[in-house]
Amino acid sequence: MATIKGFRVWDDEYDREHFTQEEIAQSDLQAALIAEMIETRKEKNISQRDLEKLSGVKQPVIARIEKGENSPQVNTLLKLLAAMGKTLAI
Repeated sequence: MATIKGFRVWDDEYDREHFTQEEIAQSDLQAALIAEMIETRKEKNISQRDLEKLSGVKQPVIARIEKGENSPQVNTLLKLLAAMGKTLAI
């Protein structure tokens, strides 16, 4: 697997043989969304602790999301994004 901004993305034959296109697309979308969230947090010079205070989402949860260890629920993402002045659009 290759990485984009620290997140694993699908690119080799093994993954494509063992995962559906939908699973790959979902993973890529989640990686892009989390990478943008991290970039925004850093651009705004907001620490994970600061984001915890602004959003109400605990810092260890934020850290796990940013490391890709946790798949956040939509309402958690919305809290984090709103705290940084961002929205989620489809």
